[in-house]
Amino acid sequence: MNQEEKKEEIKSQTEAEKERAYYASRPKLGMGGPSKLRQQFSRGMTFFLVVAASLLFYFALLRMTDISGVLNKVFNVLKPVVYGCVIAYLLNPLVKKIDTYLRPQLEKHMKKPEQALKLTRGIGILASLILMTVLIVTLFNLLIPELYSSIRNMIFTLPGQLNDLIQSLNGIEIDDSTTGKLMKTALEEGTNMLQEWLRTDLLARTNALMTNLTEGVINLLNEIFNALIGVIVSVYILFSKETFSSQCKKCIYAMFSPRHANFVLHLTTKSNEIFGGFIIGKLIDSAIIGVLCFFGLSILDMPYVMLVSVIVGVTNVIPFFGPYIGAIPSTVLIMLSDPLKGIYFVIFILLLQQFDGNILGPKILGNSTGLSAFWVIVAILLGGGLFGFAGMIMGVPTFAVLYYIVEMLMNNRLEKKKLPVDSQNYDALSYVDSNGKYRHVKEQEMEQGGK
Repeated sequence: MNQEEKKEEIKSQTEAEKERAYYASRPKLGMGGPSKLRQQFSRGMTFFLVVAASLLFYFALLRMTDISGVLNKVFNVLKPVVYGCVIAYLLNPLVKKIDTYLRPQLEKHMKKPEQALKLTRGIGILASLILMTVLIVTLFNLLIPELYSSIRNMIFTLPGQLNDLIQSLNGIEIDDSTTGKLMKTALEEGTNMLQEWLRTDLLARTNALMTNLTEGVINLLNEIFNALIGVIVSVYILFSKETFSSQCKKCIYAMFSPRHANFVLHLTTKSNEIFGGFIIGKLIDSAIIGVLCFFGLSILDMPYVMLVSVIVGVTNVIPFFGPYIGAIPSTVLIMLSDPLKGIYFVIFILLLQQFDGNILGPKILGNSTGLSAFWVIVAILLGGGLFGFAGMIMGVPTFAVLYYIVEMLMNNRLEKKKLPVDSQNYDALSYVDSNGKYRHVKEQEMEQGGK
């Protein structure tokens, strides 16, 4: 083989390697711009997709019951994952605290930072799971025997207390005046209705409750099993939370423009701040209120101490209406045992809720939602009406996020118009003139006085 042939062979090999290297790497798409044919095709495809989406939306409305059934089935299948996400979200603050304090110490004694991170994360997850288990076991050991005793005593004593109430109502002597006759008629009607409810409705409900007891136990065991799997899922989520976060961030930047992607990420961060501050703070606040209620009722020698404390603590998770929802049935239970103690209980709950609303709640929660009392009531009513007990709890932070989005959009438009964003600036003496400039009567008077 002569010199020229060798050069040609080397040249062909070099060109083949360049071609393979070029096609081995990912090509950049869309650099030349769309052609006219593709533009026309894109318009037609857009029109087709709009029509298809409208038809799909129409048929989805017709089949809303079937779709909700499918979604409910999917949700039931994925319940362990949902429980895992909730558990991981609740344990994440403690894991982050342990990472913050322990990781720098371990990095000083370990060569690779990745090993220090894995070890610190494992210690944080283990410590948080142990703390959660200890709290649950301790709570159950304290609650279950007392709750069993309270419910057992209530079952045995409630019929007799109701009969005593009926006899005391029948034994009330009322004068023969017009007002007295009206009161007597009302008492007789109320007594008859109570007796009829005891004979028919209460007995029927008791039988139905006993009939569904087996099904309720099975459902409870299924939920406990799902929660246990959720604990395992939460471990994987906590170990890989940075990876999941990076993947979600990558998808957002891939799907949206940079400006919209940054907007979505900002809302995600703000939502996490609102939900985390509200939920964790409310759980701590309700636990403290339940403990204070237990000690207060024990000092006052009230009946059903543990049962009432649990009711007050659990319902206190619901903002605004929660204290009243828990206090009303508790007051009825205590009044059936001792009417005077029922009055004492009402006074005690009012004082306890004043302490919670004015001192304890603001210290723990602060202004985590940024909502006024009116919007809190609207959020609770709307969430409770649509999603029940869970909606009453989650409605407030969800509404707070929506409120923040609307407020941010409105402020952005006002800033573009060079108008103030503070709501206090828009009182009865303020206006915006035809040139788009903000004016206030007091400022004009001060300017005229200065002249």
